[in-house]
Amino acid sequence: MRNYALVTGAYWAQTITDGALRMLVLFYFTQLGYSPFEVAALFLFYEAFGIVTNLVGGWLAARFGLRSTLTAGLTVQLVALGMLALVPATVLSVAYVMVAQALSGIAKDLTKMSSKSAVKLVVSAEEPGALYRWVTILTGSKNALKGVGFFLGAAGLTVLGFRTSLGILAVLIVTALIVVLTMMRGELGRPDATAKFRHMFSNNRAVNVLAAARISLFASRDVWFVVGLPVFFHDELGWGFYLAGGFLAVWTIGYGLVQASAPRLLRRRARPGTDPDGTTAARLAFVLAGLPALIALGLSTDTDPTVAVVGGLLVFGVVFAMNSAVHSFLILDYADGDKVAMNVGFYYMANAFGRLTGTVLSGALYQWQGLEACLWVSAGLVLTAALLSLMLPSRTGRGAARTPLPAGV
Repeated sequence: MRNYALVTGAYWAQTITDGALRMLVLFYFTQLGYSPFEVAALFLFYEAFGIVTNLVGGWLAARFGLRSTLTAGLTVQLVALGMLALVPATVLSVAYVMVAQALSGIAKDLTKMSSKSAVKLVVSAEEPGALYRWVTILTGSKNALKGVGFFLGAAGLTVLGFRTSLGILAVLIVTALIVVLTMMRGELGRPDATAKFRHMFSNNRAVNVLAAARISLFASRDVWFVVGLPVFFHDELGWGFYLAGGFLAVWTIGYGLVQASAPRLLRRRARPGTDPDGTTAARLAFVLAGLPALIALGLSTDTDPTVAVVGGLLVFGVVFAMNSAVHSFLILDYADGDKVAMNVGFYYMANAFGRLTGTVLSGALYQWQGLEACLWVSAGLVLTAALLSLMLPSRTGRGAARTPLPAGV
């Protein structure tokens, strides 16, 4: 429990810096006159390297232990912040920032994979619903803190400037790294020197289907959220960076709180003592699919754009958060006990691929046809996730979630 608390605290620190860095880069380069597609390009390596990191990271965690991947993630984040903070503005080309963002993406996925895998190591296999509660609390708190990071990044750019804000974020990461190195005892889970990289590719049908649904789900969010929405706030609604970043921060915090509350919210519609399953994920996705379409219709009519987008985004966030929370539980429920880090790594590889797809489409579609195009594509992607979710097992508890973890992570 001590080591898990340290992992979680380090993950929270990295999450705050990750959210703040995203807002700093997005608004700073928008301020410099970069087009929406160019701004989206700054995040391409961030997402692309997440695909590789989750594959390799899951294998490294199984082979060398979760402490190794955690400290590596914090160290890489520190390097990324230093790359942006310690060079003159003339060096900050698109290619240079893409490399720095790639390192930040690697850091984020290493720490996320470490903390999510750690949940299954510490949760009691006998306590009903314990895994679901712990996963949703961790995931919800992470997203709430990412929202805090959004606000700090936007406020920092407005009040302190780009480089001073980066320096403060670097101090936070250094503190987290020192705490982990000095206070963590041993490894979190025993390393398995026999783990093979080929085992990263899951032969578990439920894991594979869930990963495919995850690609579509997260692409549906990022296709309008990453670039289109903040640029729309700034260019079309006339919001300043502080207001736009603050709203996205509040939305993300609320999103995290809904995720953390998902077990209680969904339990009201479920049989007592039951966990969510594939049917739960499918129903939520079908409901979610209609929301981007309704927002797009609102923008194409006489509806006030602020009301249509802000109101629609709030409802979208609630349903999306519950759907994502169910996914986060299902991957650990479906994961093989002796390959949990590998299964989680494979799943978050799919997550990163969905984010990459959404990021590319967000900049391209917004520059081509505006926010409405982003929203219609979002609706189609959510519908795809819903159809895929119909293929998931209708009942949880294959045994993996309630089987004691063997020696290897």
